[in-house]
Amino acid sequence: MRQFIIATMMALSACIAKAQNEGLVCMGETMIVRLAEIEVFPQYLTEYLSYANEVDRLSVEREPGVVCLFPMQSADDSTKIRILEIYASEEAYQQHLKTDHFQKYKQGTLHMVKDLKLPTMKPLDPETMKLIFKKQR
Repeated sequence: MRQFIIATMMALSACIAKAQNEGLVCMGETMIVRLAEIEVFPQYLTEYLSYANEVDRLSVEREPGVVCLFPMQSADDSTKIRILEIYASEEAYQQHLKTDHFQKYKQGTLHMVKDLKLPTMKPLDPETMKLIFKKQR
């Protein structure tokens, strides 16, 4: 669990630094932050990872409103995937859902996913979080 938290914080730091450098809204204002919790059926794991890596890469490359999609795999159970998702706004998130690459991922992996949760997250202390992210520059 400690490794997961450290990896998540490092990813979040890099993502927010990118957002700040590109002039996007700072954390805690209008950004959408989610930590997708996905469990994949073991027999589909390799295929699922291929889909996930493709949609994450294309989304970050092609969509200015996608600040970060950082996929992680549990060290204890490889079928448990977590994706740190940060969008510049609700509008950017809604646009992301309509893209061809997201639709390909969603439709192609429906039968592979055993469980999916998409909780929206918020920083406990946005002001301190901003200080952490400034250190990454």
